[in-house]
Amino acid sequence: MATLVWLAAYSHLTDFADMIVAGLQLSRDTRLGEAVHFFSYDTPKVLLLLVGIVFVMGIVQTFFAPERTRALLSGRRLGIGNVLAATLGIVTPFCSCSAVPLFIGFLSAGVPLGVTFSFLISAPMVSEVALVLLFGMFGWQVAALYLTMGLLVAIVSGLVIGRLGMERYLEEWVQQMQAGKGAAHPDDSMHWNERFAAGRDHVRQIVGKVWLYVLLGIALGAVIHGYVPEDFMASFMGRDAWWAVPAAVLLGVPMYSNAAGIIPVVQALIGKGAALGTVLAFMMAVIALSAPEMIILRKALKPPLIATFAGVVATGILVVGYVFNMLF
Repeated sequence: MATLVWLAAYSHLTDFADMIVAGLQLSRDTRLGEAVHFFSYDTPKVLLLLVGIVFVMGIVQTFFAPERTRALLSGRRLGIGNVLAATLGIVTPFCSCSAVPLFIGFLSAGVPLGVTFSFLISAPMVSEVALVLLFGMFGWQVAALYLTMGLLVAIVSGLVIGRLGMERYLEEWVQQMQAGKGAAHPDDSMHWNERFAAGRDHVRQIVGKVWLYVLLGIALGAVIHGYVPEDFMASFMGRDAWWAVPAAVLLGVPMYSNAAGIIPVVQALIGKGAALGTVLAFMMAVIALSAPEMIILRKALKPPLIATFAGVVATGILVVGYVFNMLF
């Protein structure tokens, strides 16, 4: 029944947005009318996708408990572990801050430092939410290339950090946990009713935390879509401005959102003439290098390691931005 309601609602998004605009006696030919239509269409669309995907992934995660994930990653060779950790990050619908507790759990289980960073980067940046929304808005080519480049950034960044041997920059309590705790084995005795309940709980936990950021992101996207002059956006994030990609990354770091909240902004910027690579670099910086994430990480990592993490990932994001600008 819930699935049928979800499908019915998702199939009438345009009708709903048209009804809102008509009810407010606005015209889509005006800036305000177009902004209201954008907000009325994208808000339920993103929230419906978010609820559906997070519910499914909440069930999936009952088969991949943190203890099992730690067991999979512990003791792996560095390169294989990085690939596995980055791939597991795709099926965890975490924002950057939500991924930090599991990141710390990996460290405490003795998972190599570089491998844990591959997960921390991949989980928010290459989540299934980001891929679904990018596919819906820009097509499979953009979604596939984003998946490939995002995984490469996560894998290579983890490899680089691992090769630097920066374990001494973990806080002492983390080092003590690494030295004294192994990975446990999960309990596979859950019934399907319990798994569905876990999915519902996951929706309450994740959507309950991010819905406001979704609304704020879509509202900002609506304002950009309806009011920001196209020439202004093109001059700042245009393909011809070589400095636009690093400027977009610097602009994105102080912000905080997840993929569901920032992708509507990406769509609005693209509609205003901004280069795809520049806007995706901005998005990656927002969801993978957020200031709140750095604050939480400070509980487990010393400043030199946090700075190295930010610098390596930012370099990877710059490469992604320039590659997309060359190809699209």
